[in-house]
Amino acid sequence: MTQAPERTRPTSATEPAVGRSIDRVDGAVKTTGESEYTADRPYPDIAHATLVHASIARGRITAIDTAAAEEVTGVLAVITHRNAPPLKPPAARINPFDLSTMAAGTKVNYLGSDEVHWNGEPVAVVVAETLETAVEAARLVRVSYAAEPAVTDFAAAEGSAEPARGIPILPEGGRKGDAEQALAAAPVSVDMRFTTPPQNHNAIEPHATTAVWDGDRLTVHDSTQAIDFVRRHLALRFDVPLEGVRVIAPNIGGGFGGKGFVWAGTVLCAMAARVAKRPVRLALSREAVFRTVGGRAPTIQRVALGAERDGELTAIVHTGISQVGRVGGMPETVGRQSQHIYAARTILVRHSTATLDALPNSAMRAPGEAVGTFALESGMDALAHELAMDPLELRMRNEPESNPLDGKRFTHRNLRAAYVRGAQRFGWADRPLRPRSMRDGHTLRGWGVATAFHMPIQLMADVTVRLGMDGTVVVRCGMQEIGVGAATVQAQIAADALGVPVEAVRVELGDSTLPVAPMAGGSGQTATVAASVLRACEELRRSALALARRSSRSPLRGRRIDDLVARDGGLFAADGSGETYAQILARSGRPSLEGRVGARTSVGRVAGQVRFLAGMVGDQRRQVRAATGVHFCEVAVDEDTGEVRVTRWVAVFDVGRVINPKTAASQLRGGIVMGIGAALSEATEVDPRTGRIVGAGLADYHVPVQADVPAIDVSWLDEPDPTTPLGLLGVGEVGISGVAAAVANAVHHATGVRVTDLPLTPDRLLG
Repeated sequence: MTQAPERTRPTSATEPAVGRSIDRVDGAVKTTGESEYTADRPYPDIAHATLVHASIARGRITAIDTAAAEEVTGVLAVITHRNAPPLKPPAARINPFDLSTMAAGTKVNYLGSDEVHWNGEPVAVVVAETLETAVEAARLVRVSYAAEPAVTDFAAAEGSAEPARGIPILPEGGRKGDAEQALAAAPVSVDMRFTTPPQNHNAIEPHATTAVWDGDRLTVHDSTQAIDFVRRHLALRFDVPLEGVRVIAPNIGGGFGGKGFVWAGTVLCAMAARVAKRPVRLALSREAVFRTVGGRAPTIQRVALGAERDGELTAIVHTGISQVGRVGGMPETVGRQSQHIYAARTILVRHSTATLDALPNSAMRAPGEAVGTFALESGMDALAHELAMDPLELRMRNEPESNPLDGKRFTHRNLRAAYVRGAQRFGWADRPLRPRSMRDGHTLRGWGVATAFHMPIQLMADVTVRLGMDGTVVVRCGMQEIGVGAATVQAQIAADALGVPVEAVRVELGDSTLPVAPMAGGSGQTATVAASVLRACEELRRSALALARRSSRSPLRGRRIDDLVARDGGLFAADGSGETYAQILARSGRPSLEGRVGARTSVGRVAGQVRFLAGMVGDQRRQVRAATGVHFCEVAVDEDTGEVRVTRWVAVFDVGRVINPKTAASQLRGGIVMGIGAALSEATEVDPRTGRIVGAGLADYHVPVQADVPAIDVSWLDEPDPTTPLGLLGVGEVGISGVAAAVANAVHHATGVRVTDLPLTPDRLLG
């Protein structure tokens, strides 16, 4: 729960911490292997569980033979639909006043009936003394099925797609003018079809859960990026009081969206612990992650662009179809960025979904935008080729002054400066216009460019900040550390707000007993928590001043808070008069002071949620807030084999103010690496006849390794957004946006071949 500073470079209280590359406070324990993750949590007498998966896509279980499994020495229980304790079903629909209603990865009431909803659905849980015993026994469970007709081929289901149903508070799609008519009349146009495959999360830490029951009180250690979601969901499913459920997640070994929802493993681990009447751990294998945790949906997209001969866009048409499961899933809103990036006269963006008997898809880093920018930015490159125009010049020419779809103002946007800086750093001016112009023997070289775009969210977080007489500060918030340095940046923010060294700040996180925070997702956790930390620190400073003003001996008597600054561990005026917090507390006889943000009652929390949603809707009606950037990519393509190597990368971002350059650069580079994987190798292969994932594991699903990734030059403008706390925007997802398109555009420049289907494997270049 606690992340204390470790080997951090000493700082001065007068030197701002925000904006400095401060070492991560948990860096030493993580790099030395001392950090504890969910599957490391020791419990006496702990049992282990594993899953048995369905082998059909849709139908019913007609027989299930567990006798052989139950006879294995060390097996404690084999749980099936025949003997599973009943669960309450998940929430039927999303309630915008309770976002935990979107926590369920699927609508299935696990082991609640003989129904099968997708190939891979858990149909039994084996609990044993050891993991090896559980795995051995699981192989002995025999299941017979009556299969029913199932829809398992996404390409074949294209014709059945229906208009997507989004979340009411997050409307997607839109139109301006008659884009189809403008497209038909355009002097120059392109009209292209793109496909992207399903992709799976492969965090370094697979999903794991440890569950312990004490009567009706449940403690769960879970590798989740949504602690409060898990807590509320489990309280609902097991029909126990919310206050009786505790969720602990001090460290998560990567999330990317897959750990933002509650999947079968978490629920069934808690069920197994209740049946076995002892602590149970269920750590998913890589295969089980593929088969029970949703990933990115496959998409079919159309991008059509019309322009005048000088490059002015007259029409943008971006429509997309994505897959959802019959028992859950969300639209992959591929056209989100197409409403905002370019100043087209007419725009049409529309999303549809095709329903399959498949594991529901889920959010995966920059949902919608990661694959949507592949299509849009490839289309822009193709249009530039038709115009015989430099593709960067085409983008610059269509940079809007206000939101293209509806004229709303941008809260902050300086993408043009990012284009200019990136081009200079990359040497873009030396790029020949004609494809296949850069050759080195059998190696063809090409340069590509693409725009990055992501709209971060900001939610609500409860926070307490406590200042002790010894000058130490404790920030408490139930946020998640998914590997991004959350404790470090919040310590920097609190340190500056109170005028204390970073080393004096300790951040407690990762526990549902702490003040409630939203999930780590949507590139919103840092800004969300920062807003509350700043308010709590301001409350604390005012409390300190109120104490000081009561003393006739205090130099702060009669002062206003607006006249003071926080520095050197206290409050001081411009003339140097003031005193430290320790002096204020000692004189008052108080051991500590606390600032708090957040509702203290459930009624207050609902009221706060109503106010937040009203403000959010109002904000969306007035303005558009987004992180943007540009990617420049160089590739080398073997003319004989079609092998593609990314050899150089330069990216420049406009992401508002950067709190910690070291952690921000890591996040942006990580997004680019993930995008390179999507461009060149990542695809979840599904047998269209059976719906079974083929090659569910890292042996067949190829993520980039060090040899696949060049040195990545990342920089940013560091210009604050005036509408956000400290001017920051999220950096977790904008990095992947546009990456696949930059690679594809560079490949076209190298070879003259336009690849419109991901990934860009050699066969697509040689076919």
